Amino acid sequence: QVQLVESGGGLVQTGDSLRLSCAASGRAFSNYVMGWFRQAPGKERDFVATINWNGGNTIYGNFVKGRFAIFRDNAKNTVYLQMNSLKPEDTARYYCAASSRVAVTTNKGAYDYWGQGTQVTVSS
Repeated sequence: QVQLVESGGGLVQTGDSLRLSCAASGRAFSNYVMGWFRQAPGKERDFVATINWNGGNTIYGNFVKGRFAIFRDNAKNTVYLQMNSLKPEDTARYYCAASSRVAVTTNKGAYDYWGQGTQVTVSS
C-alpha cells in the first residue's frame, strides 16, 4: 500500500511558475513509476507526466511543450512537477499517482495508487 499526498498548488497568474510535490509513504517508493495527471471541471483526467524509478526515463503530455519537468528524490520519497510559463488552460486539479509496473506509462488505468490532488488555478 502506498499513500500519496500532493502539495504546492495555488492561485497564480499567467506566466508564473509552480512546483508541485507528492510525498509518498508506505512500501518502497523507488519501486514505483510515478505520474502526474490533471482534471479540469467537467473533463476527463488527463496525463501530464511520468517518470521511471531512477528518473532516467520520462514522458510528457503533448500540451506540456517543454514547460513542465517531472523529477523525483527517492531518498525523500517525493516526486515533483515543476511547472513554468503557466497558462489559464493549465487550471485543473493535479493528481499524483504510483504504478507498480516496470515501464513508464501514460495510461491512468495502469496506476494503482492516487493522491487527493492539489488545485492549480491560473488567472489571465
